[in-house]
Amino acid sequence: MTQARNDELVAVARRLAGALPAESVLEIALTGSVSRGVADEVSDIEMLVVTPEQLSLEECFALVESAGLTGLDTWGNPATTSRRVSGYLDGIPIETIWWHRAHAEEQVAAPTQATGDALVHAIPLRTSGLLAGWQERLRAYPEELVGARCEEAAERWGGFTPAGLLTIVRPGDRLQLTEWLVDAATRVLAIVYAVNRTWQPTSKRLAARLEPLAVKPDRLAERIEQALTEEDPRSALRVITGIQIDAVQLAPSGPNVDRARRWLAQALELL
Repeated sequence: MTQARNDELVAVARRLAGALPAESVLEIALTGSVSRGVADEVSDIEMLVVTPEQLSLEECFALVESAGLTGLDTWGNPATTSRRVSGYLDGIPIETIWWHRAHAEEQVAAPTQATGDALVHAIPLRTSGLLAGWQERLRAYPEELVGARCEEAAERWGGFTPAGLLTIVRPGDRLQLTEWLVDAATRVLAIVYAVNRTWQPTSKRLAARLEPLAVKPDRLAERIEQALTEEDPRSALRVITGIQIDAVQLAPSGPNVDRARRWLAQALELL
């Protein structure tokens, strides 16, 4: 099912890419789950379109409409340089993100985790060679980014008394607990991807994305799921705290990481 669906979506993406006028685009790349080969029946198509010059949102709408996209809409902050247009081709949902050449180069020079992950796994649909060059640059995960990401992730874990953590397990405060669990799990993943020098993807298909990583806490995906589904609040907090402790032990030393190691150990004793 997955391979057949993936092949179907790739074919639709190629049709759309081929229908966009050559003079209007420099590069079209397939991203998301389809580019990874793991699309299923609920997956959509995600594409990056790079143009020579910046286009208005109206110009992007006109180009995809002429290529056959229907039900057009947009999302995100319209004041940014990126243009975002969604629609349907043969009933299949498609999201397109439009960058002009200069903006694309800026994004590759200082990539976010999402940009790095998307481009490293992207598949060229129409190319002038730009994507291959960007992928080559992004495959070298900067050493200095490892420590910076770990320090950023560990920043919230400390600074107030460990006993303060008990306030989020009060009866009737499940939302506050859930917020802490999700935030902690997200920060753990930031550390794990950083120490593996891997651009951090979304949390979809978490077990499959963690499986090839060489450095990670034992049973990480299963334990995160356990923390999020545990009915007893204190038990859930104990599970996520244990995961946090395992994660900071993998991180390089730094002010936030070292403080988190001490603070999380004290918090686990209280739990």
